[in-house]
Amino acid sequence: MGVKLQNALQGLKGFLYLNITGQRRNKRTADFEAAVSVKFATSRLQGIVNILETSFPAVISVNTLGMVTILSPNTTVCYECSPVLKCTFEEATDSAGWTMTHNGQNFELNNGTVVQLDKNCTTPESNSCTALTLNNVTGAWAGIYECRFTKGSVRHTARTQLNVALLPDVISIVTSPFKADCSQQQTDSVNINISITIPQTTESYEVWWSYSGKVENPLNNTSYNDSLVYTFTAPISCKKTSDAQYVDVTFENTKGQERSTRVDIPVIYVGSIFCSADVTDGDLWPKTPAGATVINRTCADHRVGYNSRTCIGPDWQPVYYNCINQQLDTLLNKANNFLQGLGATQEGAMNIFQELMNNSASASSDNIADITASINIFTIMANASNNISLQEEVLPNFINAASNLLSKTWNAVNTSTLHSMSLDYLQSLEALVRNIKFNKSQGVISTNLQLKFCSSSECNLFVFDVGVNMNKTNGTLKTVAVKNLTDRLRNIYSNMTSTSLLLSATLEDNNDPSVRIGLNFPNDQLKNTKEWNSSVEGCSVLIYKNHTLCGCSVGNSLGSLLSKKGKSKFAVTMDIITNVGLGVSVCCLLILLIIESLVWSAVVKTNLSHFRHTAMVNIAVFLLLADVSFLASTSPDILSETWCLVLTVCKHLFYLAMFCWMLCLSVMLVHQLIFVFSPLRKRVFIVFSSFVGYVCPVLIVGSSYLYAYYTNSPYYDKETCWLVFERLMVGSMHAFLLPVGTVIFTNIICILVVIVKLVKSSVLHISNTENKDTAKSILKVVVVLTPVFGVTWIIGFFELMLSPDHPMHDGVEFCFIILNSFQGVFILLTGCFTEQKVRQKLFKIIMRILPEKIKLKRKTTTNLTSVTLT
Repeated sequence: MGVKLQNALQGLKGFLYLNITGQRRNKRTADFEAAVSVKFATSRLQGIVNILETSFPAVISVNTLGMVTILSPNTTVCYECSPVLKCTFEEATDSAGWTMTHNGQNFELNNGTVVQLDKNCTTPESNSCTALTLNNVTGAWAGIYECRFTKGSVRHTARTQLNVALLPDVISIVTSPFKADCSQQQTDSVNINISITIPQTTESYEVWWSYSGKVENPLNNTSYNDSLVYTFTAPISCKKTSDAQYVDVTFENTKGQERSTRVDIPVIYVGSIFCSADVTDGDLWPKTPAGATVINRTCADHRVGYNSRTCIGPDWQPVYYNCINQQLDTLLNKANNFLQGLGATQEGAMNIFQELMNNSASASSDNIADITASINIFTIMANASNNISLQEEVLPNFINAASNLLSKTWNAVNTSTLHSMSLDYLQSLEALVRNIKFNKSQGVISTNLQLKFCSSSECNLFVFDVGVNMNKTNGTLKTVAVKNLTDRLRNIYSNMTSTSLLLSATLEDNNDPSVRIGLNFPNDQLKNTKEWNSSVEGCSVLIYKNHTLCGCSVGNSLGSLLSKKGKSKFAVTMDIITNVGLGVSVCCLLILLIIESLVWSAVVKTNLSHFRHTAMVNIAVFLLLADVSFLASTSPDILSETWCLVLTVCKHLFYLAMFCWMLCLSVMLVHQLIFVFSPLRKRVFIVFSSFVGYVCPVLIVGSSYLYAYYTNSPYYDKETCWLVFERLMVGSMHAFLLPVGTVIFTNIICILVVIVKLVKSSVLHISNTENKDTAKSILKVVVVLTPVFGVTWIIGFFELMLSPDHPMHDGVEFCFIILNSFQGVFILLTGCFTEQKVRQKLFKIIMRILPEKIKLKRKTTTNLTSVTLT
């Protein structure tokens, strides 16, 4: 073998020697070293490796040193600094990575809270580059760092040593006695013995302690096993004070960096309330002043941590157990390392979940401290999954470990702790399900959890007898059902009883706004439920004889324009009404504009008619543009932030322009009624209406956007693609509410002026017939002018005044949506067809285009009718 290697490697320029270092234990693997004096191309070395693999046959892996340039700090870096290491290589490679060796252990590095990798950094002198940034390093990150560039079976590496100025990461403090008992002392102070323990270290610390701001003499340490121990005695004053009594201990490293820790010394003064000494489960809880918490660091065999107990005075609170299984404590450290980026690989995640599954399966793990620690591990891994992509291989261990925890009793100290634990569990479960990728897996079934996937267009799944169905064009449906959790979660609905099953259905990578998720619950699961909650945003509930169907969709209704909150529990129905109403309105407004273009020359004969039709056309145009902009933004979740902003500006501008032209129309009408003999001149109207209808909306929208931009306040909400309402007189929505409110108020006054004029003109007539005609005229004015003047929008202001929980709120919002989504229809009917000249001209146009036979038939019918009437 040596001869073949020698002959093959001599093909490299500058070959010096070959050294066979020996065989490994399996006797089928051999290590060798070769040295060359010049750099060579990777392709040349790969060619030699290919020849050797064919001739032996064998698999040969080659690592090189000296081909890669590594840059790192030349001196010891300070504690919690952020050093940068960079490696460059002259050739392009397939992949790059980093490892770190600390205390004899080798770790793969990946992105995390500490590790930040840049595998595409660019340098002018190389084709391959990888940079490593370590954020806020501690002593755990001191070690040997190796970067590697891989191409084929050849790996080019470089190593460097990183030294970190240390400060103690873990400081343990023990006081004896635990408290200063001044209730029976005649002296001015009580001596407390304090012991400070830190892990053994190579750093030379300067250590001192202080009490009440007075710095005492430096401390010397004593080595004990793998620790350094500092001891001193602190005289605690018995002079009564409301301030806390505490002692500070400070460590300073060779770079002048300091770390201080504080220990509070509870003091029992004369007359103070305290808890008497107590023994619980073999642990002694000493006499303690009210408000203080005692920490007991004595744990059973194979457990680490502490137990604590708080004195409320004069009664003790229950013991908080935080002595956890030693294996779980090790697993917690592994999970924290994984989160930081140390060993954050697919294999590392699989090992963590497997160990957690094995630990949670044992009967001895039915301990609240162990359950809390296990949930903490899930939470840490959920956070880590945001940085590293986990694959489907981790699913079985993860789901089974999570299922095992739900079989435990969860005997928490209080309900608040129980609710917090269950919420953390649920959030971490959902985050992991969301972040774990899958290719072929169809899901995992366990005792308390069922997880299923669906990537086809027709999804019909069953999890614990609950049907989940969806019609979609693309994307992935992830469904997880959880047993034995809902009774541990906080139930905020006092009049409802939770079911035994919690179900979460998530659709990913889908941009279809019409998607609807259906959840089909058998009613035997709801037999103890007083009322099924249907208040979820965008969801509705239908209860049948044998099952209950819950459907959810995404949308945006017209009610959001004048609403303080997001979506109503009737969001689905409101979205449908909005889309149908706006669609019909758009068609009606197009018809109105076509009619106006056809009859314009015939009906616009005077200044008054010119003013009216000019205003009507502008109102129709801007309402049409506003409705189209709103329809384009009914699914904000699929819009980019840029498009969401553009549509928000368009709606803001076009709706304001519509109201401004309504104001022009109402002012013109009142002027003609009051100043009968001083008609409005055409030039005055054009200048006034152009400024109010075009310039004012642009100024309002532009100034409100600039104000939000320069004050760093939000102009629009990404969830609704509309303006923001924070509270009264705060939020960009007031740039819409105040102008619109002013216009509506003015237009209502104009309608009242018209009505008063009608009443005055008939005041001399007292017959019942004429009174009825006057009443009809007033009713006609109200019906005709209300949609044209935008008075229906006043309902939205009533909605603003009601709280979202008010029983009338949803009813008022429904009225607002129905009336204003169909506003285009009302404007077509009242603003166009109510004018006789328009009807006549339109009738003539229709008659011109009708066939001659229909015209003759209609003329004959008209003549016969006339004769009959005569």
